[in-house]
Amino acid sequence: MFDSVRDDIRATLEEIREAGLHKPERVIGTPQSATVAVTSGGRPGEVLNFCANNYLGLADNPEIVAAAHEALDRWGYGMASVRFICGTQEVHKELEARLSAFLGQEDTILYSSCFDANGGVFETILDAEDAVISDALNHASIIDGIRLSKARRFRYANRDMEDLERRLKEATEGGARRKLIVTDGVFSMDGYVAPLADICDLAERYDAMVMVDDSHAVGFVGPGGRGTPELHDVMDRVDIITGTLGKALGGASGGYVAARAEIVALLRQRSRPYLFSNTLAPVIAAASLKVLDLLESAGDLRERLNANTALFRSRMTEEGFDILPGDHAIAPVMIGDAAVAGRMAELLLERGVYVIGFSYPVVPQGQARIRVQLSAAHSTEDVNRAVDAFVEARAALAA
Repeated sequence: MFDSVRDDIRATLEEIREAGLHKPERVIGTPQSATVAVTSGGRPGEVLNFCANNYLGLADNPEIVAAAHEALDRWGYGMASVRFICGTQEVHKELEARLSAFLGQEDTILYSSCFDANGGVFETILDAEDAVISDALNHASIIDGIRLSKARRFRYANRDMEDLERRLKEATEGGARRKLIVTDGVFSMDGYVAPLADICDLAERYDAMVMVDDSHAVGFVGPGGRGTPELHDVMDRVDIITGTLGKALGGASGGYVAARAEIVALLRQRSRPYLFSNTLAPVIAAASLKVLDLLESAGDLRERLNANTALFRSRMTEEGFDILPGDHAIAPVMIGDAAVAGRMAELLLERGVYVIGFSYPVVPQGQARIRVQLSAAHSTEDVNRAVDAFVEARAALAA
């Protein structure tokens, strides 16, 4: 049977390569850190890592690693079960309680990933009588989660409050029973921050709920690292927060929904990714508790991350690169052509800087970019070396 489709798949793969859209996987032989060793898929040896979501530099933090070792001895390797059968340990309940307190929500439910968390929300709380109003640049997991629900779907232009209000009016006039506005807190390909205060104002005007995927914010955005709701002083006005343990919060894996108590209670009964997926590994739950401990005194890490971000953005602008505006640690360097972005990433790796060129379908056609991500683990020298490498790579491309 497969022989009849093999040639079609090979042709598709060749089209991807010819269009410059092929995404190779580089292999690293070290822990995730500001510096990693590339063992295959590029220049071998130590390189500066500017493409990880390791915003606070906690992925190889010795205290977190020690907590993980201790957890393995105490709680074991895995649960081999789902939560409602025999997959809930004390450490899972403790982490849920700690996340709820940290994020200012009434309750929290853990998932194996934030992709699963977003996949489990919409079909659980919305049906054909309801409406979901989604930002046009929301993460793929939100888009896929919405597709699983029977709710009417509305899309508004990225961070455009006039367009959002138009869609809310449409949903209201269409007789929607429940309305849910959903947005990324920080849009991962652009580094733009959602205007949550304005969104909450519109939600209250049109009797809608608000859901935020804050994966690229929790841990380092806001005065206490509690994310975009804290940044915009709307923590008590957001109904649902989804997020990940796989970025600033240690960089392992796992996700969560922190929300009103009734919403979480319903998710425990009806959310399919929760009911039918193995429990988050206890070692990750325990290490995440140590991460939350560290966040209480992580002001210096957030300050260092902000300083590195400001330095990179200002120097790249001075050097004439097209970098999307903002002050987030996601700093997209716009290239345009996918093949050129890929080639530039290769030239940067040759110069000791590990970054990735992003192209379609991750970003729209013609908007290829190199998404640089700063970390508190980077030194000032690291940041300056990265900018110098961009300047050298650009000159090599022009030669």
